[in-house]
Amino acid sequence: MNEGTVRDRIQVLVVEDDAPVRWRVCDALRGAEEFAVEEAANLAEARQFLSANPVRVLLSDLRLPDGSGIDLIRAVRQKYPEAEIMVISILGDEESVIAAITAGANGYLLKDAFPADVVETVRDLVAGHSPISASIARFIVRHSQGAGRSQATTALNTAKLTPREIDILWGIAKGFSYSDIADHLGISRQTVPGHIKNIYRKLEVNTRGEAVFEAVQQGLIKL
Repeated sequence: MNEGTVRDRIQVLVVEDDAPVRWRVCDALRGAEEFAVEEAANLAEARQFLSANPVRVLLSDLRLPDGSGIDLIRAVRQKYPEAEIMVISILGDEESVIAAITAGANGYLLKDAFPADVVETVRDLVAGHSPISASIARFIVRHSQGAGRSQATTALNTAKLTPREIDILWGIAKGFSYSDIADHLGISRQTVPGHIKNIYRKLEVNTRGEAVFEAVQQGLIKL
């Protein structure tokens, strides 16, 4: 790659305190030659980099050890109005979603997205799109329409999942392995993936994080 091509690469800053997650995201992006990737484990490191370097794309967690990613999003949006900003988080609470988007985030994906999906998402951001996971998009629509959930609606949604599926969903939310869930419920480990597939279908989601987010929003489980 020649010097001109290097200069033309898209500067990405990944801010994430969970080292394995940060490494996975950075490695995925570094595998795409159009990106130049820097990483930070906290707000202080991110601010130090941004004080001397412009950034085209910011990928940031919301809960950092020394403060809120919301503040970083707001600062980057003010300093670099043309920057593309995506939140990567395991959080699924309403305040985080709305606050991040209000502060200037263009996209919001849950933390367990596959590396290839992260790369495609950043490409979509740079192309001017606003990728948001399906479950979060549904919440934003409900929120913008002022649609609160009544007890009757919650009861209806709860009925979509069987008691066994709700137990398995709670295990997923707590980070248990398939074997742990099977042992706890006294079922075969081989049956757990089938239950999880049914949960995804009923909740209309594709990942563990989205399933947990949607279940919490519907009142199916409490964390």
